[in-house]
Amino acid sequence: MITPQYCQMMARYNAWQNHNMRAACETLTDEDRRADRGAFFGSVMATINHILWGDSLWMSRLDGGAGPKVAAKDHKDLCDSFAQWATERRVMDQRILHWANTVTEPQLQGDLHWHAQMLNADMRKPMGLCVVHMFNHQTHHRGQVHALLTGFGKTPEDTDLVLMPEEAQWL
Repeated sequence: MITPQYCQMMARYNAWQNHNMRAACETLTDEDRRADRGAFFGSVMATINHILWGDSLWMSRLDGGAGPKVAAKDHKDLCDSFAQWATERRVMDQRILHWANTVTEPQLQGDLHWHAQMLNADMRKPMGLCVVHMFNHQTHHRGQVHALLTGFGKTPEDTDLVLMPEEAQWL
């Protein structure tokens, strides 16, 4: 279904978009970042925390490393400050890039097994589907942040995958 090259491209895209999103979010006041704007998770801060929490959860399943530092019910409060979020976001982006640069074809085959605590269910899905889901989840929720930033009168950078620079100056 997918290849290591797909994972590498999407990990680079994720890091690029998170860099751009961070820069745009830095132009907001802390009050604006925390303001409930009627989005699915309410605020910019809650949404970016959710993305980071989800990435931590999926990476723990993919690379066997540490998972989120808070329970699912507290995902919107993962990081107390924007500065903490920005630091943890960079670390997570590096973790995703490392995984993508080391994953092999055989590792992307077969099924992924995990226990979903929120559903209290053992899960089993194709590995490729799970990886695509992780990258799609990031993109979906960054789109929500993009809309929130636009609502604040900010102009976020391009999000088109075909416009991603070849040189990774954001890493």
